[in-house]
Amino acid sequence: MIMKNKIMKKIPEGYKQTEIGVIPEDWKVNKLANVASLKARIGWQGLTTAEYKDFGEYYLITGTDFKNGFIDWENCHYVEKARYSQDKNIQIKEHDVLVTKDGTIGKVALINRIIKPATLNSGVFVIRPFKNEFFPEYFYYLLLSKVFFKFLVQLSAGSTINHLYQKDFVNFSFQVPSNITEQTAIATVLSDTDALVEHLEKLIAKKKGIKKGAMQQLLTGKKRLPEFSGEWKVKSFGEVLSRINAKEYQIQTSDYQETGKYPVVDQGKDLVVGYSDREGKSVQCPKGGVVVFGDHTCIVKFVNFDFVVGADGTQILVAKSGHCTRFYAFQLAYRGIATTGYNRHFKFLKERTFLSPDPEEQAAIVSILSDMDAEIESLEQKRDKYIMLKQGMTQQLLTGRIRIYANN
Repeated sequence: MIMKNKIMKKIPEGYKQTEIGVIPEDWKVNKLANVASLKARIGWQGLTTAEYKDFGEYYLITGTDFKNGFIDWENCHYVEKARYSQDKNIQIKEHDVLVTKDGTIGKVALINRIIKPATLNSGVFVIRPFKNEFFPEYFYYLLLSKVFFKFLVQLSAGSTINHLYQKDFVNFSFQVPSNITEQTAIATVLSDTDALVEHLEKLIAKKKGIKKGAMQQLLTGKKRLPEFSGEWKVKSFGEVLSRINAKEYQIQTSDYQETGKYPVVDQGKDLVVGYSDREGKSVQCPKGGVVVFGDHTCIVKFVNFDFVVGADGTQILVAKSGHCTRFYAFQLAYRGIATTGYNRHFKFLKERTFLSPDPEEQAAIVSILSDMDAEIESLEQKRDKYIMLKQGMTQQLLTGRIRIYANN
């Protein structure tokens, strides 16, 4: 007997093989055309951007109004009542699931609340289940998962598509628990996680607002800490800061490693972009740290560890004796560095003056603002942890690998 070279994966007990993969035995595969209506504003209605209004009683939802899986009502335009009344099929209801079909296709939003009557422009589909074929919120999360992404990739077949056609979308097949109670349970778990992330986002924004207010008061001397009363002095750049020649420590992108002794610091959005073991290229970070910003980005960062410089145009500043580097990092972050054109920011920065209290007051202000930064960073890490947790749960729950409800 000839053995097959290909070893078939064993299907776990309680699961079955389907055209879209392995799913629980008590789940089913649906084709969108058989279980839901798929509607959009049809071409003959001829709605143009000239009809979009800034005020009104009838919202018009477009793909640009999708924000974090919901509708940003404050961003919506309006249309006349006649345009709203023209097509009942696209008059929006709570629990509707929306998908963009033009431009950036496949963006998804759930209608979780309606402020005013709303309709759609021609770039958005609305999906509604027939009777109780599926729970809309379950389907919403499924569209946010790899299942729908894979469907869109297969449609493109290696090319760039900028339109999702109804004739294709109705053939979208997806897995669903046969029991709607399980669908609801899955959606509730994911929704609760979303709510927690949203709560943390709001808390982070609040804490950042408090920090911004504290910076405005403390870094300008408008509010003094009780134990200090000395006069603040106006100092030139050269009196409080000096520049380290970053080019001596710069390496090329091709030299970046995934691991290494020294982080590679870049002037862009991400502080650490790689690692290096180049001893001769490492900045031995002085006590008190350094300020890093870019001639191209002007993003101010504070660094208190040894590092290697990554990007061309990165600038490194360190406070002079008797001054606190991080105090001036906060000042630069608060006041900003004007965008003056390619590779010219440092020239203008050298002409800037700084409000400078005694070193003890600098250190006290830094301690307060650093504690605020640490609290914000802790909340951001917690938020990111829940986002990663949700991504993992989504894949596990929507494929039935983890069951939170089973029909016994």
